[in-house]
Amino acid sequence: MSEEANKKQYSADSIQALEGMEHVRMRPSMYIGDVGVRGLHHLVYEVVDNSIDEAMAGHCDRIDVIINEDNSITTQDNGRGIPVDLHKKEGVSALEVVMTKIGAGGKFDKDSYKVSGGLHGVGVSCVNALSSHLKATVYRDGKIWEQEYERGKTLYPVKSVGESKETGTIVTFVPDTTIFTQTIEYSYETLSNRMRELAYLNKGVTITLTDKRNKDEKGEFISETFHSEEGLKEFIKFLDGTREPLIQNVISMEGEKNGIPVEVAMVYNTGYTENLHSYVNNINTHEGGTHLSGFRRGLTTTLKKYADNSGMLDKVKFEISGDDFREGLTAIVSVKVAEPQFEGQTKTKLGNREVTSAVSQAVSEMLTDYLEENPDDAKQIVEKVKLAAQARHAAAKAREMVQRKNPMSVGGLPGKLSDCSEQDPTKCEVFLVEGDSAGGTAKQGRDRNFQAILPLRGKILNVEKAMQHKVFENEEIKNIYTALGVTIGTEEDSKALNLDKLRYHKVVIMCDADVDGSHIETLILTFFFRYMRELIEGGHVYIATPPLYLLKKGSKKRYAWNDKERDEINKEMNGGASIQRYKGLGEMNAEQLWDTTMNPEFRTLRQVNIDNATESDRIFSMLMGDEVPPRREFIEKNAVYANIDV
Repeated sequence: MSEEANKKQYSADSIQALEGMEHVRMRPSMYIGDVGVRGLHHLVYEVVDNSIDEAMAGHCDRIDVIINEDNSITTQDNGRGIPVDLHKKEGVSALEVVMTKIGAGGKFDKDSYKVSGGLHGVGVSCVNALSSHLKATVYRDGKIWEQEYERGKTLYPVKSVGESKETGTIVTFVPDTTIFTQTIEYSYETLSNRMRELAYLNKGVTITLTDKRNKDEKGEFISETFHSEEGLKEFIKFLDGTREPLIQNVISMEGEKNGIPVEVAMVYNTGYTENLHSYVNNINTHEGGTHLSGFRRGLTTTLKKYADNSGMLDKVKFEISGDDFREGLTAIVSVKVAEPQFEGQTKTKLGNREVTSAVSQAVSEMLTDYLEENPDDAKQIVEKVKLAAQARHAAAKAREMVQRKNPMSVGGLPGKLSDCSEQDPTKCEVFLVEGDSAGGTAKQGRDRNFQAILPLRGKILNVEKAMQHKVFENEEIKNIYTALGVTIGTEEDSKALNLDKLRYHKVVIMCDADVDGSHIETLILTFFFRYMRELIEGGHVYIATPPLYLLKKGSKKRYAWNDKERDEINKEMNGGASIQRYKGLGEMNAEQLWDTTMNPEFRTLRQVNIDNATESDRIFSMLMGDEVPPRREFIEKNAVYANIDV
């Protein structure tokens, strides 16, 4: 492309200002989801999205992200640089328009960007509005341009501060502590997971992440470089690295169908869970949508046709369903859509109907070729499908048992459940308590108006290693389903959860603060993630945090939740306090448990959410699956954070 044509395509006239940005500071959650940890990290994603858009348009292959010592963020790319020439309509530099007008950007001009990653086009101006200070530096037209802002307002007009042959954009911003009152501390791990994901989704782009707050043993800043040459194929290997493969090859394709770029990668493992991850313009569409429907349709029809033609299903007594073809499947579907239409509760469900047939065709062609060229793999897959069908029929019977009223239960509820008197589910909470002893204490200590207690006996089933019918036959799991009042199973998804009759809007996991308690906590979370993900996504799952220590001196009594707090409190008491270490919930009396862990006025509940579905999937399969080496490596790497009970 000539320089003249390039300028014509992406200049000041390409930038359209849609509306003012005064509203952002008053209603930040409307633009970035929330003003907690998730919203804080969303600021980084918005800025990086601009650089990714440049990469998708073929003008950028390097993006650097730096967490500075003061928790400010710097992002730098080697794209074309945001236009700085005069914007005719606004009468100021296009850079200023991009930075100070909500919805302003080249994304709305089809000549500049065919496809864009941002969901609502709020972009970097939204980040500017929510930053106490932001500095934009642009390398373009042989010069270095600069402008600074405070809380979204310009401090001076765009000015040239030097000359350079380089091109690109640097943005440094400081999140506003009057908006982000909870914290402005960035999680390296959260950003690392997203940058890795972006590198896999945009092969050929190099993304670096550097943390200037921490140094490694060599005295160098913590840093990672993410780069993928194979894209989704490598992503699948990374995600499924903790599972035992059924076939050695990754089945993948990349191409364009009906004008829609489609990329798919999939592999089968020996497990029983289905792990489908879908993306639209780099956005993780965890609610699925038309592209996922297209994938399922293409997979089912192609595999069924192959299995029928090969005669491998002749002796199967059961009808094969779509679910059976997806057991033990890990797949990623990524599409690029010029004008995506999103729907669903969190606006991450793709609604464009034309995408269904495009993905279905792509998957069908990819699979047909693969199955014909790899008959041994094809046979392995079909054999697994047959086993899955048998297991599904057993699971259907087990599910019916879950939904039926138990003769040992009261009014259809588990006999072990101590229910609350309040009838409004939005005001009710249920505590899943480890063991009958702690359950008894919790029953005495609770506020029976709105707090219910369900004691769980020992460790519940590890669902990561269990077939579906075994899960639904498990007594503790049946009790959880019945107590919560939820129903399971639809024709499209046998594990889909209906929350319409959810009896408690807070489901609190309450376990001992020791290694066994942490293991039980993880088992319950694995079950929720695999079989009740809607419960987590709806914000209903919490973890209670009982104290580790009780300190007494004279008539004074204080609780501590960690060693540091214990030492500080002991110091405040001038030393010599008697310190009791709680090994379990059963060591507390009812009053202590209420005061520290159950009383809404004083307790700390940690809400469970899924920041990154693909990373959560990988972690659960690693911690709870069969493969030992990755689990050992993870524990060794994270041992510094662990509480070890000897």
